[in-house]
Amino acid sequence: MELFAEISGNVNAIGYGLAAIGPGIGIGILVGKALEGIARQPEATSVLRTNMFLGIAFTEALALIGLVAGFLFV
Repeated sequence: MELFAEISGNVNAIGYGLAAIGPGIGIGILVGKALEGIARQPEATSVLRTNMFLGIAFTEALALIGLVAGFLFV
């Protein structure tokens, strides 16, 4: 049984590492689109920047929830 405990720990770390790719891609798309919007309409910079930071916060929260869930369900 000790062998399976070691394997499950490593698999959990690999699983979270793979799951962290999603929020990373999401933040990249979010920031890219916000910068594109600012370039197209500079007068909307403050609104776009505020919404971008809110989106980044929510996306990072999902990544942190995934990390905590990994610890809770082990």
